[in-house]
Amino acid sequence: MGGDVLSQAEVENLLSAMDGEVDEAPAGASAAPTRSREKVTVYDFKRPERVGKEQMRALQTMHEGFGRNFGAALSALLRTIVEVKLTSVDQLTYSEFVFSLENPTCFNLINAEPLEGQLILDINPSILFPIIDRLLGGSMSGAAPARRPLTEIELRLVKRITDLFLNEMQHAWENVLRLELAVERVESNPQLVQIIPANEVVILVSFELTVGETRGMVNLCIPFNSIERISHKLSSNSWVSYSKRPPTPESMQLVTDRISNAPLEVVVELAETKITTADLIGLRIGDIIASEKDIREPLKVSVEGKSKFEARAGQFKGRKAIEILRVTEDQHLDATAGAPPVQQGKQQAESA
Repeated sequence: MGGDVLSQAEVENLLSAMDGEVDEAPAGASAAPTRSREKVTVYDFKRPERVGKEQMRALQTMHEGFGRNFGAALSALLRTIVEVKLTSVDQLTYSEFVFSLENPTCFNLINAEPLEGQLILDINPSILFPIIDRLLGGSMSGAAPARRPLTEIELRLVKRITDLFLNEMQHAWENVLRLELAVERVESNPQLVQIIPANEVVILVSFELTVGETRGMVNLCIPFNSIERISHKLSSNSWVSYSKRPPTPESMQLVTDRISNAPLEVVVELAETKITTADLIGLRIGDIIASEKDIREPLKVSVEGKSKFEARAGQFKGRKAIEILRVTEDQHLDATAGAPPVQQGKQQAESA
């Protein structure tokens, strides 16, 4: 048995070999051939990466632009500033995604023709209930959101949010694939819904919504099986065209046409004077208020509260009217920047 015991030198040599360093063989021992240490790549079988880095970058770029546009559309709907920030684009298993969600939540199953299977849009209750309060006229501040499923009325209001989301998503994907998106149903318990096997890979696109001091997450889950056959399109540069484009003459004319029909408030200041409060209270029908303004002095015309023109009072076709004489001095730059010049003595504005 004594021959089976290793010496201290042999033990140290074995430990060094495990670290990749092999000392010279001791005297009297035959030299054994050594192999160079091979590079080992760690692979997690629980979280296989099936989506390439180029496709992930493409998805990130697409949804960054989507987040800005969705935030603008949601701000217009809620009549308050909404910030939508893309926080991450990850790939994980479906079970990991489902068990990371709150219960109950707003779990939307989305049909996305011509993609196979379904997508998932999850809206966290911490931001959803304050948005519903805002749509109903509230201030989005108060107690913590309730932990309960949505009512029928609340589901109707949530549909306005999801419709905005799907509409902007269609625009974001149109350079890759024209999608027909529609919500099939809404669930409250995500663990009762299994659209794909638990170990299948999904792409999770997470957004953080900020409305005032309220924050919450919105998650878009895209199963890899749904986009596998079109993943090569995500490698091309077609998605770059979704970025900001310079204005065209057609788009500028469209904006001009829509602005030209917008109603504006026009106010003519006939005179300005000061009286005491006692005189103001004592005014009766027929009383005359004297002012120091000369009758031949031009009147000031304000558009939306800003002084724009000088004019004189008169009549036109039997109605009280003003005749534009000139543009005020501080508006000359604005008039020459793009608006057509006002012809003195030619344009007349009738009172409503």
